[in-house]
Amino acid sequence: MVDIALRFGLDPLIVDFVQKIVISLMIGILIGLERERLRSDIKIFAGVRTFTLTCIMGMLSAFLIDYAGPSILLITTVFVGVTCVFLAYNINIVQGSSGLTTSISLFCTYLLGILVAADLFVIAIVTAVIVTFLLIEKKPLHSLAENLSERDIIDALQFVAITFILYPVVPDEPVFGIISLKSTILIIVLISSISFVSYVLLKKIGTRGGIAYSGFLGGLASSGAAIISLSNLSKRRVSLSGHICTGALLTIVSMAIRDTTFAFLIDTSGKMAILMIPPFLIMSAVTLMVVWRNRRSTIVNETIDLRSPFAIMPALSFGILFMIITLVANIAQNYGGPMGIYATAIGGMVSSSAVTVSMASLAINGTISYPLAAQIAVMAGLISTLAKPIYMKLTGADQLFRKATIHFIIITILGAVSLLIWSYYAASVDM
Repeated sequence: MVDIALRFGLDPLIVDFVQKIVISLMIGILIGLERERLRSDIKIFAGVRTFTLTCIMGMLSAFLIDYAGPSILLITTVFVGVTCVFLAYNINIVQGSSGLTTSISLFCTYLLGILVAADLFVIAIVTAVIVTFLLIEKKPLHSLAENLSERDIIDALQFVAITFILYPVVPDEPVFGIISLKSTILIIVLISSISFVSYVLLKKIGTRGGIAYSGFLGGLASSGAAIISLSNLSKRRVSLSGHICTGALLTIVSMAIRDTTFAFLIDTSGKMAILMIPPFLIMSAVTLMVVWRNRRSTIVNETIDLRSPFAIMPALSFGILFMIITLVANIAQNYGGPMGIYATAIGGMVSSSAVTVSMASLAINGTISYPLAAQIAVMAGLISTLAKPIYMKLTGADQLFRKATIHFIIITILGAVSLLIWSYYAASVDM
């Protein structure tokens, strides 16, 4: 903006001020409009004008520090803070309503104006969008909270507390020169958070989506746990084996989506994820064709039970498994070369996600190549798919095992063939 001002002979200070006043105006209007939309239902004490003026006030007070001194920022901050307190008092005591959302969002708007004055435009705009989203999504968020049990919330709080206690104290140096405990904690938090979203959606929708929907969502959280839960259901409701088989098959699609997403989140360049997509796409397409062919016209009001991924033991188990696979992969790489590291794909019997994350971490560090990491991750997915009928045999009804096994075997074979063809093609074009 300074270059443009100089080119046209304008005062850079004026151009900078106009830019900031416009952005403050837009942020205030954005949040204020969300508050204004409630006017038809309830009495509004702070609308578009109030929020816009508050944002501009925050920008002006921070902008004028160099000219009027820091006292102006202190005065306006106290003024806005007192105004928010009186607003909360009026809503909760005088009017007899309840809630602090308007007061807090008003003060947040003031702070966003200060961010604009500090040239942190992107941070201010992104935060404004998030604040507006949270205000709009009041009912969905409340509904989401209602579907969480006290145990779920306690698990999440314990997990977060332990994470933030452990993370600062673990050493920065990799254990055995291989495993970074800090990276492991961050990976566990990331993966558990994504799995928790699937878990909450499953609890929110419950029986309304039927067994198939439960199988898909449960598979996003943990395909192995979903299969065991579906198998246990087949023992209680043998007549539902067809529906349960459909739900079990959809965990393959969930696994493909989940593992590819994890690969991308760990390796943000997307190299590994792109190499994983074709074989997983073939497996998913075949699975959906089988599901469509064997589709059931009725929705059975049953769902599956999963333990929250924020519970301490699942998170701890994943972390230990991740470290073991990473350690074994490094040892196999050192002593057996590329052929030795293929053995780590067997970890897919327990968790294909752990194998995928381990391979992505090794690829980023340069220990193995991206094509090799992608091949092993897909192989872990194939082994996981082939292991699912074994879980069914051990925990479910014989009728479910007989009905589902042939489908899982066919999908695994087609996935293996597609992996071989794709790996040969990728090597020929040096991807």
